[in-house]
Amino acid sequence: MEPVPVSASDPVFREITVGSGEAARRIAMLERAGEGRGILFLGGYMSNMRGAKGDALDAYAAATGRPMTRFDYSGHGESGGRFEDGTITRWLEEAAAVLDRAAGAPLILVGSSMGGWIALLLALAERHSGRGRIAGLVLLAPATDMTHSLMLPQMDAAARTELEENGVVRRASAYSEQPYLITRALIEDGTHHLLADKPIAIGAPVHIIQGVLDEDVPFDHALDLMSHLAEDDVVLTLIKDAGHRLSRPEDLAKILSAVEAMS
Repeated sequence: MEPVPVSASDPVFREITVGSGEAARRIAMLERAGEGRGILFLGGYMSNMRGAKGDALDAYAAATGRPMTRFDYSGHGESGGRFEDGTITRWLEEAAAVLDRAAGAPLILVGSSMGGWIALLLALAERHSGRGRIAGLVLLAPATDMTHSLMLPQMDAAARTELEENGVVRRASAYSEQPYLITRALIEDGTHHLLADKPIAIGAPVHIIQGVLDEDVPFDHALDLMSHLAEDDVVLTLIKDAGHRLSRPEDLAKILSAVEAMS
């Protein structure tokens, strides 16, 4: 699909195809041209690229003349595919395809919640490849290993039975009328991407921003992640009155400040 600019000051909407055959899915992206280090925003589980954090980062990129890319995973927002087909492997493949197209390398990856896990996996793959395309990571309430550290522990026996027998369980969401949909395939696939049992060496600075009042990703989860990033320069900002969304003006200001420090 050809680029569709809305106006001279708006990012360009693009679509790319990831995968082939029956696994092919259409991925929607918003790209802003610019100079210098680019920003790649990776959203969270059941979120979309046009939320408050994505918009704030894009406004910052526009004001500073920097490249900025954001996208929707398959089954999310404006992308194709079914949400229930989503796994970490699948969404990581899509993020890697977007990274390959993003302008402004080396890039600053800004990962929110599940996007923080995927950002870490991307950065590890980049370091192993030796391409040097990652300038730093800003992780917002990173839900690292969420399938096994966050989702499964929060399920009671009835929910686990439902997941095993039906292949899916639904949980009420505090952020949407739509319930969280958790599939057995997502949980099983997550096993292949767990990071908690080994040191994590990114080879780039990391800034974690975490709300102390976060009920979805408790702040001790961020402390545990920090302990695994022993080889890297890591800053942890705890916001004592913030929850999971980190979308208040004061939270967004901290996010932009962390990005600016990596520029």
